[in-house]
Amino acid sequence: MLSQLAASFIAAFAFGIIFNVPKKTLFACGIAGAVGWLAYLFLIHFKMDLIITAFISALLVAFISHLFTKMYKAPIIIFSVPGIIPLVPGGIAYDAMRHVVEQDYFTAIELAAKAFIISGAIAMGLVFSEVLNRMIMKIIR
Repeated sequence: MLSQLAASFIAAFAFGIIFNVPKKTLFACGIAGAVGWLAYLFLIHFKMDLIITAFISALLVAFISHLFTKMYKAPIIIFSVPGIIPLVPGGIAYDAMRHVVEQDYFTAIELAAKAFIISGAIAMGLVFSEVLNRMIMKIIR
């Protein structure tokens, strides 16, 4: 589990470098990715559905990104995009394309649909977090 957390931290940190985020925010990007992956692992351990797990993990990444936005006085996209990178279902999408090449179209369509739905759940988690944040800010004001 620690190796997976380290790998997710490094992945988010490295994508922060690729996306040219400010140097002072790179560590926070890594933390956002590691926390999102930790939530993913925790929920998978308790046999939750992959789609719900991806949604909740992305929601957590977005909440952490909001906190880092206020701490670093930087746009939220700086933290949320590298933070969700570990959650992206790249392995499933790769398997789908591999099955297309092998002409196993039924499995390919099944895997591609799964990757698409998980990606949608990640996007919905990010959007839902923004909606909740705005509602909370209205209540506070």
